[in-house]
Amino acid sequence: MKFYIPPQLTRLALAFAIFITLFIVLRNLLVPDTFGQYGHYRGDSLIDNQQPEIHYSGQEACLDCHQEIEDMKQTDVHNTIRCEVCHGPGEKHVSSGDAADISKPDSREFCGVCHEKNAARRQSTIVQIRLSEHNTGKKCIECHNPHQPWEMKE
Repeated sequence: MKFYIPPQLTRLALAFAIFITLFIVLRNLLVPDTFGQYGHYRGDSLIDNQQPEIHYSGQEACLDCHQEIEDMKQTDVHNTIRCEVCHGPGEKHVSSGDAADISKPDSREFCGVCHEKNAARRQSTIVQIRLSEHNTGKKCIECHNPHQPWEMKE
């Protein structure tokens, strides 16, 4: 008795073999050479995640030109917050002296990172508001000086 294989199964087996072959070839092309070097991840990620260049200039560099802002902050609750917490890395600004090289955040969402109502924060430590209710049509800096937020602008 001759063993009969239907043509549908032959085509299916051929398609499956082609699929498996393509999968193996593509996997070998797409998986980095260092994958699995130190376990189940890419070995080169250690190089990618090494300490990046430091772009912060430090509070002292800010005070060389902006001592008056530091003096103003001394009487405020923000006196322990460093300039670069809000303004971001200042190395480029310090080198160039160009005001365009420093971030001047003015969005409600930015202030909301610290001041949005959050049950996990103590109200006595950080003044909290609901951005969706508090002066919704305005930016925070229209009323508050970010360096002395208790002083309301006219």
